[in-house]
Amino acid sequence: MTPISIQLYTLRDAAAKDLVGVLKKVAAIGYKAVEFAGLYDHKPKEVRKVLDDLGLVASSAHVGVPTAESKGEIVDTAKALGYSLVITSRGPDDFKTLDGIKRTAEEFQKGADLVKAAGLRFGYHNHWWEMSKVDGRLGLERLLEAAPGMFWQADVYWAANFGKVDVPALVAAHKRRIPVLHAKDGPLVQGQPHTAVGKGKMDMPKVIRAADPKVLRWVVVELDECATDMVKAVEDSYTYLTGKGLAEGNR
Repeated sequence: MTPISIQLYTLRDAAAKDLVGVLKKVAAIGYKAVEFAGLYDHKPKEVRKVLDDLGLVASSAHVGVPTAESKGEIVDTAKALGYSLVITSRGPDDFKTLDGIKRTAEEFQKGADLVKAAGLRFGYHNHWWEMSKVDGRLGLERLLEAAPGMFWQADVYWAANFGKVDVPALVAAHKRRIPVLHAKDGPLVQGQPHTAVGKGKMDMPKVIRAADPKVLRWVVVELDECATDMVKAVEDSYTYLTGKGLAEGNR
């Protein structure tokens, strides 16, 4: 069964004040791993010690696009924290035209090539704006086609584009490119807050089972915002995913 992680952006307000306290909390819930989106002024080695002490690992991290200038820091941080999957995203302007997508893909492919020699893999995290068609195909699919060295971190809620996209079919079509996905749920209405996973309109069992179990390494909970208490939503998401056999935790 695929192990469960949590994107710490979900608990960003608390993490900015007390990262160690947040790590203790998610470990107590039963999460096996965390996905970073910054270290909140902590040194990687210090954070690694906390992870080790709590029985957590780092599944992955959101970083900028690797460049010749940033490669060293990206690789050093990944090695210190123990992850090999580094991920980024891009705004809607880069997906308005085919030429824009091709330019973005070229930049991302270079980034993937830069970190590959260091044992890292570089991937793209989608939002909803990549799920509109550009010259007859989804912008995301055009990006993946033009940057074959990059993986896809499928954010399954945003991929639905508020009910316009068949997410299980999309995941199945690209399952060999998905080593990590974001489990996110909600009402599928733009502008409305997310819910705990399992309490929204996503058919999460069908979505996750569309992935390739031999390729998928992590199921990562991420909620951008929630109408309920976020810690409770994080707990409920864990209970749902592990209880349904969709991910494996430590509890």
